[in-house]
Amino acid sequence: MQPDFTTILDLLGTFAFAVSGIRLASGKQIDWFGAYIIGLVTAIGGGTLRDLLLNLTPFWMLDEKYFITTGVALITVLLFKDKLFKWGSTLFLFDTIGLGLFTIVGITKSVDAGWPFWVCIIMGTITGSVGGMIRDVLLNEVPLLFRKDIYALACVAGGGIYFLCHNFNIPNNLIEIIAASTIIMFRILAVKFHLHLPQLQPLNTKAEETPNKES
Repeated sequence: MQPDFTTILDLLGTFAFAVSGIRLASGKQIDWFGAYIIGLVTAIGGGTLRDLLLNLTPFWMLDEKYFITTGVALITVLLFKDKLFKWGSTLFLFDTIGLGLFTIVGITKSVDAGWPFWVCIIMGTITGSVGGMIRDVLLNEVPLLFRKDIYALACVAGGGIYFLCHNFNIPNNLIEIIAASTIIMFRILAVKFHLHLPQLQPLNTKAEETPNKES
């Protein structure tokens, strides 16, 4: 049976996110099996939470392709690590590709399940961002989701484009490509031009901690 277009995007996203997880694990003195687990968690973490919230059986329990794809990602990194790791932007590139593809997979699956557009966008954002967040926590890194760089907001923008395109009767496969490309380009441009939301500044508690002097 030939996989549909969404499944192809899902597997490409799995590969991209798995590579990003394995790439980050490479500097943490983790063995091959540990690197595989990090890559797998990165790839399936967001989709697992999405399926649980939608009261569905987690997707990876129904198909072994995600485990195989993660294995292919590990082998790819081991064979081509000299070429992959010399690119300073390797982690960013694969994480960004995974973010775009997984967000659209999450939106599409939520649409197929009959949820309203705003729930679909949330589910897409969860699918795209939670796996990377788990990866970063396991490797003792500040999650990209919580840094000043635009991350989840790119998912929301892509979700908006996804539903906007539906108003113009564009074929579904093309909509998915346009929306995923929007997320990827949004993230790349945000990093290139240092675009980000204002940071939350720490509260000035110095005045509160200073005891009042009697006159």
